[in-house]
Amino acid sequence: MSAKLVPLISSGVAGPLGVLHLPRLWLKTSLEATGKLADGYPGAGKGYDQMVLDGLGLNREVFLKFIKDSKPTYPQLEAWVKKQPGAKLDKGSIDKLNAAILGYIHDPDTKKNILSANGLAEGPSDAVNLNNLDDWKEFHDAVLK
Repeated sequence: MSAKLVPLISSGVAGPLGVLHLPRLWLKTSLEATGKLADGYPGAGKGYDQMVLDGLGLNREVFLKFIKDSKPTYPQLEAWVKKQPGAKLDKGSIDKLNAAILGYIHDPDTKKNILSANGLAEGPSDAVNLNNLDDWKEFHDAVLK
């Protein structure tokens, strides 16, 4: 049995297209398609994952089928995205999506739980950085501890 992996690409990372979170979505869905995504992580969840699919005008099921059937590299995924009918890849659409990702703030309980799990009384409020802390803790517990 192969190990299940915590996805360590941050939502704050963009690929050549300039779309934040798309590299993480590629990683999570690719790991899920091969049965290697760590427990507790959705391949394509309802938060940032769905925001990216909607923001780019991509069909969720078609996207997931492409990942599962093709097992693309990240550049191959971006090339596929560019070919999708109705894909919203203009600067305005990407800027709006990226601003929504960077501007998302976790609710106070989620923030408190993530900070507490990391032994912190204070820290960031934005979801990108809180999610990073959460991933790093999960990775530490699963691999380094």
